[in-house]
Amino acid sequence: MLIAKVIGTTVATIKDEKLVGRKLLIVRQTDERGSPLGKPYVAVDTVDAGVGDLVLTAAGSSARQTNITKDTPVDAVIMAVIDSLEVDGQIVFRKS
Repeated sequence: MLIAKVIGTTVATIKDEKLVGRKLLIVRQTDERGSPLGKPYVAVDTVDAGVGDLVLTAAGSSARQTNITKDTPVDAVIMAVIDSLEVDGQIVFRKS
């Protein structure tokens, strides 16, 4: 699992039939304190996340293990919205 921040949305009107009705969000991996790392990527949203949310994502074959993405051509999925992060005994993120 990776921590990522939702930074945008993607609209694709022509896509695989198994993706019809699925929200596609642009996310960017972050470190444990929310600082951005790496390049943005698109993930299928399974939990109604939104822009600005800190989320947990899975990639590769693990992305196809949710009820919504099973047997679907996806490489990344948002599977949780983070409420808070505690690192070394300190709360470093709390959803407001």
